[in-house]
Amino acid sequence: MRHDTENDGPLAGLKVVDCSTVLAGPLSAMVLADFGADVVKIEHPQGDALRKMGHAKEGHGIWWKVTNRNKRAITLDLHDEDGKAAFLALVDQADVLVENFRTGTMEKWGLGWDVLSKRNPRLVMLRVTGFGQTGPYRFRPGYGTVAEAFSGFAHITGQPDGPPTLPPFGLADGIAAYHGVFAIMFAIYERDIQGSGKGQYIDLALYEPLFSCLGAQTSSYDQLGIIQNRAGNRSANNVPRNAYKTKDGRWVALSTASPSIARRVMNLVGGEGTGDDPRYATNTARVERAEEVDGMVADWIGARTLTEVLDAFEKVEAAIGPVYDAAQILEDPQYLARESVTTVDDEDLGPLKMQNVFPRMSRTPGRIKFAGPRLGQHQDNVLGELEASGKLDRATADRLRKFAARSKHK
Repeated sequence: MRHDTENDGPLAGLKVVDCSTVLAGPLSAMVLADFGADVVKIEHPQGDALRKMGHAKEGHGIWWKVTNRNKRAITLDLHDEDGKAAFLALVDQADVLVENFRTGTMEKWGLGWDVLSKRNPRLVMLRVTGFGQTGPYRFRPGYGTVAEAFSGFAHITGQPDGPPTLPPFGLADGIAAYHGVFAIMFAIYERDIQGSGKGQYIDLALYEPLFSCLGAQTSSYDQLGIIQNRAGNRSANNVPRNAYKTKDGRWVALSTASPSIARRVMNLVGGEGTGDDPRYATNTARVERAEEVDGMVADWIGARTLTEVLDAFEKVEAAIGPVYDAAQILEDPQYLARESVTTVDDEDLGPLKMQNVFPRMSRTPGRIKFAGPRLGQHQDNVLGELEASGKLDRATADRLRKFAARSKHK
């Protein structure tokens, strides 16, 4: 069956079952749904914990509304025989299954890779866990916070005289989620375009994608014995690089990762010719005088307002940016022009602003059709499809409908 991918998204026709919880797995499934995949979100009848995490309005979790947008929601208890039957019926027709139970849990339920792949040899199964499916820590519970520490990220984050610093959002989960998405697409490309016709499972440990993004520090230790430590907002690789406070109490972030940018910044803050001074002309020289250079930049920025700083840097074509909070983001002309924030008409909350779909594609862009659904909202719809396909008998489907209806009223 051919699909109108220009209107329905590049993944139109891809069937995804998402039985993962909270963040990394659901985020992977969200991206697939944003680009047109039909994602069925399976929750325990009590609901995904994410529904009650973070801020809520009138009992509706904001985080849930974003992370589970574009998904059809049903409730199944995978301990129950009827729930298992419906789950297997969904998997039999699926291209992709996303799960993030602790290693061995699916096997304990009789729903492991060996069982599922035998039923559906084309299945691609994304398995997200704290420490992976192998190794001595494979059975340990693991969340993003643990991954951010275990990966080495927290050790290098924070002030030199302060404690290791953890991010105040799901950094490890987010990075793992996007790694999960491209691994899924690698597997589908190999299955369908390379032509093997075979699925495979993807073993995604939360700590590994973040570890892979931390640069050459492991190689530097291996070859030079150097351990990277906390340096605040500074960088050991380029100077100046920091966050600086303006005269009117705002903050800006500055990086000079290229020689031409560094030269322009030094000429701006120190006067024409400063960028060619041997003390500041090379990155090595500036790193050796990091305190002095940082002080020059801080003094120059601290004597001017945010508008004056941004205007001056733009005039000399040097890279700088304001440090924004959410309210400032919603007012910024760049965000507005690119529609980086979009408004979704939600049946519970009305007009709801959230991040748009990224990345942008010129011909087959993704889109947000609806925000995260109500608990079991698409139960009848999905069970009806399974009945029509002959994968689920009517008596089982009716029992699941009644069970879901009772669960909603508890």
